[in-house]
Amino acid sequence: MADPQKILDGLGGDENIIDLEPCITRLRVEVEDAAAVSEATLKAAGAIAVMQQGTVVQVIVGPEADTIAADIEDLR
Repeated sequence: MADPQKILDGLGGDENIIDLEPCITRLRVEVEDAAAVSEATLKAAGAIAVMQQGTVVQVIVGPEADTIAADIEDLR
């Protein structure tokens, strides 16, 4: 399973996240600063793929997306 703390770090930290929600196999995230997102950190954390368009980031993590999202919310 992907590491929730490292995913949070790869998204630029708690202060950079506007909204985060799980969707089947991915985390859909709206961030404040797109430049603070590190695709390399997200992949090192266990993300299968990362898609980013502006301030919207989709982190594909597989079927455990709900669990990872809940863990990230606990860290915030």
